[in-house]
Amino acid sequence: MNFKNNLQFLLLLLIPVCAFAQHSISGRFPPLAGQQVKLVGFQDFGIYTIDSTQVSKEGEFSLRFAEKDMGMGYLASTDNKAYFVVLHKEDIQLKGNSLSAPESITILSGKENQLFAKYASEKPRREQAFSAWDYLSNIYSEDPLFNSHKLLQQIIKSEKQRIKAEDSSAIAAMDKKSYLSWYLPKRALVSSVSIVAQYRTEEIPATIKAFRELDYSDDRLYKSGLLREAIENHIWLLENSASSLDAAYKEMYISIDSILDNLTDEPKKLNKITGFLFKLLEKHSLFKASEYLALKVLNQDNCTINEDIASQLESYRAMKIGNTAPDFEFKKDVFSPGYGPVNSPEKLSDIKSNYTVVIFGSSWCPACPKELIQINTLFQKWKKQDVEVVFVSLDDDTEKFKNFVKPFSFISMSDYQKWDSPVVKSYHVFGTPTLFLLDNKRKIVLRPTSTEQLDSWIEWYLIQGNK
Repeated sequence: MNFKNNLQFLLLLLIPVCAFAQHSISGRFPPLAGQQVKLVGFQDFGIYTIDSTQVSKEGEFSLRFAEKDMGMGYLASTDNKAYFVVLHKEDIQLKGNSLSAPESITILSGKENQLFAKYASEKPRREQAFSAWDYLSNIYSEDPLFNSHKLLQQIIKSEKQRIKAEDSSAIAAMDKKSYLSWYLPKRALVSSVSIVAQYRTEEIPATIKAFRELDYSDDRLYKSGLLREAIENHIWLLENSASSLDAAYKEMYISIDSILDNLTDEPKKLNKITGFLFKLLEKHSLFKASEYLALKVLNQDNCTINEDIASQLESYRAMKIGNTAPDFEFKKDVFSPGYGPVNSPEKLSDIKSNYTVVIFGSSWCPACPKELIQINTLFQKWKKQDVEVVFVSLDDDTEKFKNFVKPFSFISMSDYQKWDSPVVKSYHVFGTPTLFLLDNKRKIVLRPTSTEQLDSWIEWYLIQGNK
């Protein structure tokens, strides 16, 4: 054995045995003979295939997973029906008829999965019984026909407490080092949101507190398949349980802090969570919360944000209401209907109207044509209130741009540089359509989320305000 081979052999010895450790899931499902079956794992907000194989004619298959895959996963056959499994440090043996019928499956080996299957079978029955007692509790406490029956009220209360205690005891009895003992309470929390919001409103404060106590630096969360739901359901509960939108925003600020504060030393996770949370808040038009998130992350010196996310967040710092929007020249192709060749503006600051709407969009943006046609319909009404419109197109095709803007009565321009346009970059635009309402000094007055919102502002502050 030469020196190079000796070195390679020594290096292999230094690699921990666990790096090569593999575990298997084997099954016997005769009805699946000939089908493809795969083992799917969770990673962050997505899924990936760990292993796949074809089921033998006897209905047998075997799949493997490594330590890096450990967490939650699921088996899926050709019909894409899923059977959830705990990927733990154990081999798993199953037999059954269909992955979509858990009641037909027997877990022959794999203690963690046997416990999971038992709990998954019992939990819905407990929930059903608890909901039934909860319904009766409301009747016996609120209906005058029944509220005098104090003994029954006490019995109902005791049974509800017993069911809860039984569920807690089932989890407490599990090995604290197991993935399952961590996963089940988190799964219960995420799943409870709609029921708590509708039927158990007294539990809302405790549920919000539990969400805020989730540790987003915990690797187990990123392998659980719960990450997306944990954030979405948390924000949904805050949005739908507050007494007003302002109250919801205050709660969201606290929750944003709780989510991000333990990620300052975890740049990869911080980027993932920030990017997802920012898009979620934008999607729900929760723009004050988006701004709070953006400023919090950008103002922390110890946070490392990747360039794409930073540019999105920077939009809120650089282009927030009250700031002065950048001036820009009208270059390349410019159409200025209503202006003559002499008085046609050459740059944004040449426009002398009291207000100017700057909208970024394109012919290829799915939502832009409808938005711009609506603006064009309203333009003459706005013009009477001394509101000008400037459309900055991200089109990079001359003919498509010209055909697109031909019907519009307002100023349209394109430098055909798409996202690399200096104007687009100076306004920190990361999505289309994006709208800004500026006053005659280019101060940002409003960042409308839609033409309807902009028109409502003009109607209320300009038209009604001048009557």
